[in-house]
Amino acid sequence: MEKPSSSDGAALEERTRLVEDDGLPQGDEGGQVDPQIRRKTSSTRSSRKSFRLDYRLEEEVTKSCRDKQGRWTNPWPTWRFPSYSMLLRFLLVEKNHSNVPTSKEALDSELPVMEPFFIQSPAPSDSHPGLRVTWLGHATVLVEMEGVNILTDPIFSQRASPVQFMGPKRYRGPPCTVEQLPRIDAVLISHSHFDHLDAGSVASLNARFGGELRWFVPLGLMDWLVKMGCENVMELDWWEENCVPGHDDVTFVCTPAQHWSKRTAWDDNKSLWSSWSVLGPSFRFFFAGDTGYCSSFQEIGRRFGPFDLAAVPIGAYHPRYVMRGQHVDPEEAVQIHQDLQAKQSVAIHWGTFALAYENYLEPPVRLREALEQKGLKAESFFTLHHGESRLIAAPEADVFD
Repeated sequence: MEKPSSSDGAALEERTRLVEDDGLPQGDEGGQVDPQIRRKTSSTRSSRKSFRLDYRLEEEVTKSCRDKQGRWTNPWPTWRFPSYSMLLRFLLVEKNHSNVPTSKEALDSELPVMEPFFIQSPAPSDSHPGLRVTWLGHATVLVEMEGVNILTDPIFSQRASPVQFMGPKRYRGPPCTVEQLPRIDAVLISHSHFDHLDAGSVASLNARFGGELRWFVPLGLMDWLVKMGCENVMELDWWEENCVPGHDDVTFVCTPAQHWSKRTAWDDNKSLWSSWSVLGPSFRFFFAGDTGYCSSFQEIGRRFGPFDLAAVPIGAYHPRYVMRGQHVDPEEAVQIHQDLQAKQSVAIHWGTFALAYENYLEPPVRLREALEQKGLKAESFFTLHHGESRLIAAPEADVFD
């Protein structure tokens, strides 16, 4: 297992070598290198849009932090966890407006589940160089980006629960099984909650892809993945970055989010939570995971934007006095879209589990209204049916035809 550190001597030596290879000046003391370093890739420099990670900016962004008990905490004034009285009011007094139909016909009409393209027309094993997104329900998306297939917060189980006989049950089933997926190169995990880190899905993905699959997780989750049998796990702190072996031109950066973590009665906030920024030579993708609104999205946008595509949650937000700190509403989702300087965003974290009390069809309606109020085009922040794909960009022609 790999757990990189920003002070790792081998990484510094590698960066120094790359600077020498690129003909950039070395630092003055102890071989310290210029902080703006072009990542070396297997591609020729003339055939790619390069980007530079400015390591000086490490001091200008919000860092992860722990409390006196060593548990991770949110460093923003926008964070507030609901009190016990709020939770009791939520559970005992608030009316649940989700109104999810019991009729399959009604659900099929309002929220159809489509057969994904990779089942209809299985593609060759090699990915194409463009950018395509497929929504597989909740916060699970398949992103094909410059030869790398990325899966986010995979959940293919029927319940978001430690057991499959109780707990939140999905009212729209997954559009495919793990066995039907195309090759997956990387999985991004945002945090430990059961609707984002699903043991059954992790086990199935590991059984199918094994060590060929790289898992990217925030701090504190590596041991859990190892116990599940996963071999290729990269555990990162906020603002740390790494890549998939063989695809060193695509950089995965662990970036902040405002949330919390818990899987048992004893592990509150013992693992970190995060968003993820994926930076390629031609395209950039952002995965928000699960989050409340905070100022770090502006930091991410300034540092890595503009993004070609962002996956941003729009559901599980009502009532606000309970959900505000941990889940954005559609209006805040649009603000994140703007903070990130996203060219397009896809809505996630809705239409699959009834985790809060808003009507199950309300999130996309409010999303459209929020876009209109901001003077933004509806297609700039879109929704997909379960299993539906959208081509975001291609280098030249439509490479996915």
